Amino acid sequence: MSDDRPVLLEATGLKKYFPIQRGFFRRTVGYVRAVDGVDLVIHEGETLGLVGESGSGKTTVGRLILRATDVTEGTIRFHRDGQVLDLTRVPRSQLREYRRETSVIFQDPFSSLDPRMTVLDIVGEPLRIHGIASGDELRRRVRELLQLVGLRVQHMNRYPYAFSGGQRQRIGIARALALRPRLIVADEPVSALDVSIQAQVLNLLRSLQQQFNLAYLFISHDLAVVSHVSQRVAVMYLGSIVETAPVDALYSTPRHPYTEALLSAIPKSDPDETRSRIILPGDIPNPADPPTGCRFHPRCRYARDICRAERPVLREIAPRHQVACHLADELRLTGVAAPAGAQNAHGIEQTG
Repeated sequence: MSDDRPVLLEATGLKKYFPIQRGFFRRTVGYVRAVDGVDLVIHEGETLGLVGESGSGKTTVGRLILRATDVTEGTIRFHRDGQVLDLTRVPRSQLREYRRETSVIFQDPFSSLDPRMTVLDIVGEPLRIHGIASGDELRRRVRELLQLVGLRVQHMNRYPYAFSGGQRQRIGIARALALRPRLIVADEPVSALDVSIQAQVLNLLRSLQQQFNLAYLFISHDLAVVSHVSQRVAVMYLGSIVETAPVDALYSTPRHPYTEALLSAIPKSDPDETRSRIILPGDIPNPADPPTGCRFHPRCRYARDICRAERPVLREIAPRHQVACHLADELRLTGVAAPAGAQNAHGIEQTG
């Protein structure tokens, strides 16, 4: 199971507040609490799916882990060669070695590629920046990377406009693999692609994970997509993790009402299925002025007085299953069957 694997990265009490500034003197009058107390663990060679609505803070978590954005509060520890690196204490100028062990796959496969650079330049850029290869050696490595992601090496001198959306995303994946990282943050990597192409890219990511023992933080708003690549899933709402569990447990027995609502939006594979869509009232609240108590209570159909008064803590309710809900012990929420091809906690594909 994934918990038996060594820990690669762990975040504790992670917060990111963006100041709201107004007036001629740009006085700080408040803060947008984009990430507000997130705890998560990623093990070597596993995929942790991070899901939630737009505005829940998923991308900001990814940027914090990559140290593309400075942390307001909390710690991020990266385990490397028997040592633990506290990323929140390392100056940005000394992060070069960490940059070699982490990478990112962006959402938009076109805007993330420089239109003035050839495929050779794009994929080879990390190798040049880190002084790993140049000249013929760089061309050889780029050829190997393109073959890994299913692209023709004859096209390495072409520009991004000459490729389809799926091919451009494969170029982005090749670039992410250039330094042989141990952790890749995949931020909505298939949301801009056609459904048929999505399946190809997801299968490629799984194949590369098995080949190189990669760990992924897979960010998405689509639980149907997340199930195909993840061993564990963390559900995020308004800057906080509200539930985390192995993928099969989260889908079949959700313990948080927000997870139940997200699962209800997965399209039905069986026309005779009686499951109905749960429509949440209103929009996700303003992160600069979050609700008191449980942040989901204004949209929760099960909310009670305690939900409005006290903020629940993330607690273990079953083995490897954590939830932040006052009513989790008494609610019987509706789940779904994990879609065919989903991975369970052991990373084994489910065919039933």
